[in-house]
Amino acid sequence: MSIIVQKYGGSSVADVAKIGQAADKIVAAKSAGHDVVVVVSAMGKTTDELLALARSVRPPGETAFDPPRRELDMLVSTGERVSMALLSIAIHARGLDAVSFTGSQSGIMTNDRHFDARIIEVRPHRIEDELARGRIVIVAGYQGMSYKREITTLGRGGSDTTAVALAAALGAECCEIYSDVDGVYSADPRVVTDPRHLAEIDLATLQQMAESGAKVLNAQAVEWARRAKIAIYARRTSDPHFWTIRAMAREVRQTVAHEESTARVRAVVGLDRVVVARCSDTLRNFSDLVGKMHLPMIDMAWSKSGATAVVPLLNVPDWDRARKKQSAAGVEIDSGHALVSIVGADLGAAALPRFLDALESVKTVPSTLTAGPLRIGATIAGAALAPAQRALHAAFVDVEE
Repeated sequence: MSIIVQKYGGSSVADVAKIGQAADKIVAAKSAGHDVVVVVSAMGKTTDELLALARSVRPPGETAFDPPRRELDMLVSTGERVSMALLSIAIHARGLDAVSFTGSQSGIMTNDRHFDARIIEVRPHRIEDELARGRIVIVAGYQGMSYKREITTLGRGGSDTTAVALAAALGAECCEIYSDVDGVYSADPRVVTDPRHLAEIDLATLQQMAESGAKVLNAQAVEWARRAKIAIYARRTSDPHFWTIRAMAREVRQTVAHEESTARVRAVVGLDRVVVARCSDTLRNFSDLVGKMHLPMIDMAWSKSGATAVVPLLNVPDWDRARKKQSAAGVEIDSGHALVSIVGADLGAAALPRFLDALESVKTVPSTLTAGPLRIGATIAGAALAPAQRALHAAFVDVEE
């Protein structure tokens, strides 16, 4: 039988009733003749609550406290274990056999980083054995085990990566991503009124969107999909309709090429909580410093006057400690920023004047700016992110409707 991998996000398993709805969908897929592997996130806002709990144990009077990343991984990985067990129990209650596995039990092997680990190999032997027995397999997303046998987590949104990596390792027919939205839009619907629904989108564009802050799909998951040519179907849990991303599919490339001939900008993306790091040291010394502190970087640039990098803080739980180390090493930290980007094709110099005009219309001046053929991005004041997104959407997307 063909294998289908389904992933249910936190909003789709937020309470017992929603876990039951997910179980009904899983049972329906199994009854339709598929082998089913399911990846689950933690229930609702469980991960945020666990992180807040970790910070609450700081000593009295201590205002800045960064829990160790290893212990954070041990703590937050429990959230997905609750979801996987409850979902497995719900499937049993519906008359089918299911078994739940943690990331390490599923064969998810990662590098030796905590809180933002990367999958280096998937060994799904136990999953294959259970599928052969006719069972539905439920896997805790967002987590794995390093080659040192340490529990690791994959960064926020990492359950997407778990699902796509398992789909690749199992040779699955497709990977279905279930959430509370019905697909990809040209902007965040919570920020921009009536954004354009993108029925299909190529993986190169999607990866640019994910790396720039779009919460559509985890960027590492898109990398796996591109390498393994995995078809991804994203669906709203309560809606049978879906949009499709197909890796290396000719009809999608033709569709995208046709659409981009009339609309070069596919999406406007915003990422809050970023800082700009500047250093007059050599490029090698600066990159070594950032690498030792396990900091992600976007839009790193260097000239004779020094180096500049944009650092997103989403997966940096120990930022206070890292900031002190950077300051001691002579790195200037400019906080309170956000990153706003347009993503499409054939951008660069031709689109840059309109990009700057849109920012100027909301009285926003970039601190840094990067322009390339697929993306133009600028760091701006954090408070200006929403107005900037709306202005750029009006300038590049709305005019094409």
